[in-house]
Amino acid sequence: MNFPKIFGALSDPTRLAVVDKLLDGPASVTDLSRPFDMAGPSFLKHLRVLEDAGIVASNKSGRVRTVSLVPDSLMRVEHWVRQHRARLGERFDRLGNFLNQEQ
Repeated sequence: MNFPKIFGALSDPTRLAVVDKLLDGPASVTDLSRPFDMAGPSFLKHLRVLEDAGIVASNKSGRVRTVSLVPDSLMRVEHWVRQHRARLGERFDRLGNFLNQEQ
């Protein structure tokens, strides 16, 4: 799992909006691109970044390309965030204890 690549992909507002939309279920590229004021090739670059990061997968049936989330990628990000949040909480607890002892 390449977290820098995943977080880089999610750092763009367009790509983040695409992920939000895909939480409702798979969608065609046409449907996904509709809310954005950009040329098709530019939007496809955003999808490529998400796909390269392992966040989405796409398949083509006839002339329609459908995009869906790869749930495992977001679950691993959630696990990573929880671990780091717990470690940060421990550090704040230690800091609080230290400050209380100094008073």
